[in-house]
Amino acid sequence: MISKNLINSKIWIPPVAAFFFGIANVNGQETKKDTLREKEIDEVVVVAYGKAKKTSYTGSVATISSEKINNRPVTNITKALEGQVPGLQAVSSSGQPGSTASIRIRGIGSVSASSNPLFVVDGMPFDGNINSISPNDIESISVLKDATASSLYGSRGANGVIIVTTKSGKKGEARVNFNISQGFSSRAVKDYEQVNTDQYFQLYWEALRNGYKSSQVSSQQAAQMATDNLVNALGINPYGSNYAKPVGTDGRLLSGATPLWNDDWRDILQRVASRNQVDLDFSGGNEKSNYFFSLGYLDDKGIAIGSGFRKYSSRLKINSEVKKWLNVGANLAYTNSLQEAPPSSDSRTDNIINAARVIPSFYPYYERNSDGSYKLDAGGNYIYDFGKYRPTSALQNQNAAATLPLDKNENREDNFSGKGFAEFIFLPELKFRTNFSVDLLNYNGHYYTNPLLGEGSEIGGSVTKANSRTLSYTTSNILTYDKKFGQHHLNVLGGQEFYHYEYQTISGNRSQFSLPYYYEPDAAALLGSFSGNSDKLGLLSYLGKAEYDYQNKYFVSGSVRADGSSRFSPENRWGTFWSVGGSWKASNEDFIRKLNFFNQLTLRASYGGQGNDKLSTYYAYQSLYAFFNNLGEGGTVASKLPTPDLKWETNLNLNVGLEFAILNNRIKGNVEYFQRKSQDLLFDMPLAPSLGFSGFQANIGELKNTGFEFSLFTTPIKTKDFEWNIDLNLSTLNNKITKLPKGSIVSGTKLLQVGGSIYDFFIPEWAGVDPSNGNPLWKTITTDANGNTVEGTTSEYAKATKTLQGSSLPKVMGGFTTSLAYKNFDFSTLVTFSIGGKILDTDYTMIMHNGSAAGRAWSSEMLNRWTPENPYTDVPALSTTTNNWTSASSRFLYSGTYARVKNMSLGYTLPTEYFERWGVKKFRLYVQGENLLTFYKHKGMDPEQTLDGTTYYRYPAMRTITFGLQATL
Repeated sequence: MISKNLINSKIWIPPVAAFFFGIANVNGQETKKDTLREKEIDEVVVVAYGKAKKTSYTGSVATISSEKINNRPVTNITKALEGQVPGLQAVSSSGQPGSTASIRIRGIGSVSASSNPLFVVDGMPFDGNINSISPNDIESISVLKDATASSLYGSRGANGVIIVTTKSGKKGEARVNFNISQGFSSRAVKDYEQVNTDQYFQLYWEALRNGYKSSQVSSQQAAQMATDNLVNALGINPYGSNYAKPVGTDGRLLSGATPLWNDDWRDILQRVASRNQVDLDFSGGNEKSNYFFSLGYLDDKGIAIGSGFRKYSSRLKINSEVKKWLNVGANLAYTNSLQEAPPSSDSRTDNIINAARVIPSFYPYYERNSDGSYKLDAGGNYIYDFGKYRPTSALQNQNAAATLPLDKNENREDNFSGKGFAEFIFLPELKFRTNFSVDLLNYNGHYYTNPLLGEGSEIGGSVTKANSRTLSYTTSNILTYDKKFGQHHLNVLGGQEFYHYEYQTISGNRSQFSLPYYYEPDAAALLGSFSGNSDKLGLLSYLGKAEYDYQNKYFVSGSVRADGSSRFSPENRWGTFWSVGGSWKASNEDFIRKLNFFNQLTLRASYGGQGNDKLSTYYAYQSLYAFFNNLGEGGTVASKLPTPDLKWETNLNLNVGLEFAILNNRIKGNVEYFQRKSQDLLFDMPLAPSLGFSGFQANIGELKNTGFEFSLFTTPIKTKDFEWNIDLNLSTLNNKITKLPKGSIVSGTKLLQVGGSIYDFFIPEWAGVDPSNGNPLWKTITTDANGNTVEGTTSEYAKATKTLQGSSLPKVMGGFTTSLAYKNFDFSTLVTFSIGGKILDTDYTMIMHNGSAAGRAWSSEMLNRWTPENPYTDVPALSTTTNNWTSASSRFLYSGTYARVKNMSLGYTLPTEYFERWGVKKFRLYVQGENLLTFYKHKGMDPEQTLDGTTYYRYPAMRTITFGLQATL
């Protein structure tokens, strides 16, 4: 046992012991007791419809302070959550500026319904675009993870709740905060390595030769044919007219043959981008009121040409004590944003990311003469090469470098969020609060293909415009009673809430522009499609909560909420959800205090049920119809079967946790076990296509998520001038289907079956390459006449047996943070990591073809292809005849384990005496990096992929270096 007196003494302690016990010994300085890290032990956290002391709260809540968010160079706060909270999985599936991260809290809670958490901003549910909230405006973020913490939000909080609290003015002198930064971005992960021009021509010669060989054509004849037809097959000769047949019949380049150009399309379609951000806020207050007003500007260019995100934001927040019995407040925010987003996330041929990868460097982006010199137009300018001679696999007739500057791929949004409240104080312990919140999101998409160059020139250009309007509002009326009776404390809450949501959309397109540089539909002659629809949703709720504690040691709580959703039929419309919880603050017991060891020791447990109604349709129980034009007459076709018996999906959540702090709060930690069981799953049951419907929605099956969460906060060294903090959090996850209506369901590359996860890969197992002939092999599993299982191999993909090949879900994930402060210098690093899970890299297969995709780029791994001299390899022989070897199999399934230096920051705060005469209270200079280093085995692929573990030609993550300054007046 270590005595408190020893810890606070100036006696020298060996460095190893000092680190272990969290004792500073630098210069024998005594540690301060009023630091922020020590105050955190009794911090007040924002929870559902109120606040609570973290150490006495019966639910599971994690908080992120403004210091960990404000200075991150991210356009969306969802991307600042990764690695900060145990149990929270934030996956940035796209690096496109303005995109959001997918967030899951404690696993996947549903198969067909949404698993997205609820965002609550300043106490009210938020339906706007999360991009509209400036990270600079955030005071803190609370993540509610268990039933006790989130059950008061009922069905809206079934997948967890993320509460965002924005800054407010503080009593005292008015303050002005200014932050300006300039950043530069590039790819966080280098793209796949490719063969060079010389290697490509020799490899493709080999593919031609192998394709020509047959019983009628000898090897010598096939070699000659490959030499004769190589240039024609690829459509170009980068070696010039002096080498009309650059590869001889021996498969080698002719002596002296050298490429006349090397145009890497990634150099012209991608760039080092810039990022500019300016934030300004004014705040202040007195005994009765406070205010906060902010303005923000962000211009974040993407690494792909033609991509970027620009945003203007503002917020005004006012709170006032009008009377002793009346408090009122308003919170208004408006954001205008423009996202320039050329296609970058699917397999379409105009995908800017894919185009940069699949066109080899021997296809020039400017037209060339036979001697390698540039062709020039009448004005002496370079002429873009659209590759009409290129094979289709090399994106024939396309040149994004030429067309993107003339096209438009714009998403404009206007976000308005307004909140207001009035709080009536009948008695010091009895208060009534009425709230109103409205979110209005107006979206306008403008997609224009120019009539001058590229594919659009064939139809005279085209334009599509889409507009949508989303309006939602929430009203709540909450009565709270909070009273202390000696050693007893009671808090009771009751209220009512109503949520209304409506969505409208309209879109149309036209083509055939008579003049270029006119972008609006009115300038095009031919009308194409026109469509529009609207939806509405309503949710009425009644809620109540009671919390009781005795002697600030024993805490119990219970809550109940009834939700009525318009998605379900009147018979099944209402669902009742509840929670119970308790905690024991053991550190307040005399026998624990006498140990003189624990500063904090709390055991908590909770259990409860919540509902989920978040299906893709707002009319889940009704039959729906589609309308078609039938020879000028209107036609109606049933598109969805009625499901009047459909009811709420239910999540049952168990949480058990232990929170502790020792050594004057120098070591703090939290350990939790959770079990999240989803039953009556809202599931899209497939039907045979012959029935005329793809499927129907039903309540079937059960799903369970279990895991442990661990967080540790330490301060190894703390002196007058130096402080070092180390934080670690990690969580485990086991996702399992426990019940299904039938044995198994195959969906694409996944298999759903009892005992497995919802993201289990079900694909053929790769068996290597046949060393005798170079054919690809996959495993087969058959049953003989005696009923015995027989394993074999096949070179025909269609005959391969699909088997389970693991899940995309990681086993362990978390983050490691270290921060140091020495006098006026500060430094911090955040490392995020994920262990386990698998990723099916279908992007990589695009450049792993066997030679059947003429002209498409090749991975450098193809240099290890099968040849008679290299029979033992896992890359098949080359041929122009397809062998389907790049089809989904375990060959292209890679480990999802990785670690990433997510953020690193170095700052210096100038001494205040330099600026006091000008009224400057703080002046800090800083440099920081985002996604600086990625540690991952499979080079070329960004390991931060979609939750289901399948790549989809996505926009890569960006590495950003930012320089900035912060000033406070």
